[in-house]
Amino acid sequence: MTTMNGSFQVTSWNEDAVEEHEGRRVTRASIGQQFEGDIAGEGTAECLMAYQPDGTARVVGLQLVDGEVAGRRGTFVLETTGEFDGAVARWDARVVSGSATGELAELSGGGRFEAPHGSRASYELELELPDR
Repeated sequence: MTTMNGSFQVTSWNEDAVEEHEGRRVTRASIGQQFEGDIAGEGTAECLMAYQPDGTARVVGLQLVDGEVAGRRGTFVLETTGEFDGAVARWDARVVSGSATGELAELSGGGRFEAPHGSRASYELELELPDR
């Protein structure tokens, strides 16, 4: 396993309500991202959020990353689950088995993301890179 560290900048955010009842709501967000650090490239994410009346939320999603990891080019999908405490979003991510392409085919692993309220998130992922 290789530890990958860096961040991404949110480049777009489009969030719409799916349902709303008694101050609780479910939303869907389409998010654009620009990755920097040990992973460089672009990302897109589709997330569902379940908000409580106090503004906290539970989040699940799929995140497609298209770029370079340790000098190898390809794409992969992360399955994400996490929480927003009203100030900071934290989520765990795992590479979806079989989702990696190109020089990243057979990539595996996962890790954590953290994003204070705003447009930048940091990551630390433990990834198993395929043999060359």
